[in-house]
Amino acid sequence: MRKWRRFGIDELRQLWALWKDGQTLEVMGATLGRRPDSIYNHIARRGGLAPLERRRAPRTLSLSEREEISRALACGLAIRDIARGLRRAPSTISREIRRHGGAELYRATEADRRAWRRARRPKVRRLVRARRLRRVVFAKLRADWSPQQISAWLRKAYPTDPLMRVSHETIYRTLYVQARGALKQELIRHLRRQRSIRLSGHRHRGGHASILDGVSIADRPPMIEDRAVPGHWEGDLLLGTQQSQLATLVERQSRYVMLVRLRTRDSDSVVDALIRQVRRLPTHLRRSLTWDRGGELAKHREFSIATDTAVYFCDPRSPWQRGSNENTNGLLRQYFPKGTDLSHVTQRQLDVIADKLNTRPRETLGWQTPAEVLAATVATTG
Repeated sequence: MRKWRRFGIDELRQLWALWKDGQTLEVMGATLGRRPDSIYNHIARRGGLAPLERRRAPRTLSLSEREEISRALACGLAIRDIARGLRRAPSTISREIRRHGGAELYRATEADRRAWRRARRPKVRRLVRARRLRRVVFAKLRADWSPQQISAWLRKAYPTDPLMRVSHETIYRTLYVQARGALKQELIRHLRRQRSIRLSGHRHRGGHASILDGVSIADRPPMIEDRAVPGHWEGDLLLGTQQSQLATLVERQSRYVMLVRLRTRDSDSVVDALIRQVRRLPTHLRRSLTWDRGGELAKHREFSIATDTAVYFCDPRSPWQRGSNENTNGLLRQYFPKGTDLSHVTQRQLDVIADKLNTRPRETLGWQTPAEVLAATVATTG
């Protein structure tokens, strides 16, 4: 029977460095000479979050200051003289000496080691200690806000109250490390990526085949790329099981989202559904549509004629050219995880989800909501 061996300090540093770099468990296991399941168990206990490196607070005494205290005591200097030389309060020096054996027994190295050891005690987390802040944060999580959105919103909503501030990393650590049981499962269910641990690394998607008579994105006017003018959209399909799907439309300037229920994926059905949705928009908000090279928009000419909207197609294997839409599809996986049958989702349900996305603050919009940005656009151009 193989004996279990604890991870050393250097091993743990290397483990978390590999994890942050997005390496697989197999690669990490081969590098560290450990079994992948052993590595996963250690990572899972931390919720996928690397422990914070310990560091001294600026206000605490350093080892060099403690050595100065030790030498000064050996020379018989008074506490006030020692404090003046170190530019510290006399009470700080007095407590330091009393805490570590008194003037006769004080030794700098031992005092520093003991202070460092004492500082490593269980600390009450901010969201555990601040009840009012916790209630607000959990309410926003249940409304499907991301931790980063919550952190930014708190700064705007409570500009003069430092007790109502929390970083998004603290929220994540509360969820993945401190939260337990039913509470943890309930709150993680509201995150965009409903995982039990935070993952690192990137995943890539491939592109689609070419489409007949499609105008390339290379021929798209520069003003569309600059997002200076509203009314330019990006679109794609979000796929589910049982050959189910829905269409997603994202306005490039405001990131405003529209979701369209689709019965089938054939071009006639998709184009008809898009025409009905886009025709509801004011004329100045339907200037162009950029789509992937999927066959569902083979009849793009009918769409352009019916809506007076130009259609452009991305290059093969280049989903990044529709960055706003790709990001939105990622957000939608919070509501429709992979493996979901989308055929039972109603248009009313899609409208509710779109409204949630459109009324959540976005970092790229200066923490305004897409609905606010679009409303301002309509007011100035309508």
